[in-house]
Formats: sequence, C-alpha cells, structure tokens
Amino acid sequence: MDQIFRTAWRDFFTSAGLAGRLPAVVRCGDRANAFRRFSVAVREAGDDELPILLVDSEGPVEEDQSTWEYLRDNDGWRQPAGADDNQAYLMAQAMEAWLLADRGALREYFGRGFNENRLPAQNDPEQIPQNRLESYLRTASENCGQQYAKGAVSFEILGQVDACKVAKKCRHAKDLLDHLRTVR
Repeated sequence: MDQIFRTAWRDFFTSAGLAGRLPAVVRCGDRANAFRRFSVAVREAGDDELPILLVDSEGPVEEDQSTWEYLRDNDGWRQPAGADDNQAYLMAQAMEAWLLADRGALREYFGRGFNENRLPAQNDPEQIPQNRLESYLRTASENCGQQYAKGAVSFEILGQVDACKVAKKCRHAKDLLDHLRTVR
C-alpha cells in the first residue's frame, strides 16, 4: 500500500508540473498521528527541509478561515513553534473531493458501467459534505468491475487525476500546488 500511496502522489504532483522538484510524501495514518509527526518534523527539520501537513478537513471550511484557524477550532491543534502559515493544507472536505474534480479520470479508471449521473452536479466539490463524497463514488461505480473504496483504489485514482483540473475546482488544492511551485 505504501508504494501505491507514494506513486499516486508522485503522479499527482507531476501532473501539476512539479516534476524535478517533487515533495517527499510520508503516509502517517490518522489525522492525529499526521499532526504529531508533522510537529516533530518541524522541530527537527534541517535547513533544506520544509515539512508540510496535508490532512482532510472532514468538514466545511469557511472562506475566510485559515488552515491553522480551522485546525485549532476543529481539532484543537496549535501551530507548532517554527511552522509558518504555508506549512499546513487541507483536502476539503476529503481527498474524494479532489477525485470528483476530474470526472474524466473517474470514467477512465472505472470504465464501462461507471454511472456519472450518480455524481452530484456540483462545480465546487469541496462544498460536498465529507460523509457523502465516498458514497457518491461507491454508488457511481457499483456496476463496474471494481467499486470505489478508500485505500488502494482511491490512491490509484489520485495518481490518474489531472492536478490542474483539481486546482481549478478545489481552492485548497490550488493553494497547496501554488505554494509547492514557489519552493526551491
């Protein structure tokens, strides 16, 4: 699973034009563990390292709310000493919103039997409640050879989506990609 995870993120960032300066992505498990590991990485980072936290928001994010404000208000997480505002990003409300932003990739991945009409006609997938995102994808893919599921399937799809299409529909993805383009 770790290989699928790393390959998916590599392919996603490559599709965003970041080839040659791809971030090293570390799978951390649940949100709390990701934050703990990020906090340690910030404390121990060398001069040439820039730890970045990327987690699902698991809820709606207000337009004017910063990532650190959101994480403080919803998770009780405080911005670690030494971390700046450009070191935390959200997948609002979950990674599945990013997948829904590129329906062509979903059609290609699932192939015959994929029922795109079961997906919401939403121009801003980040506004879809987290608890509905996964069910939309499962329902649309129920007549395919492989139904949507978190884990290997979700990461295989992430590796096929066009990050530029995602950035056009998901402002949090755009914020992350814009920042990564300025690094190095």
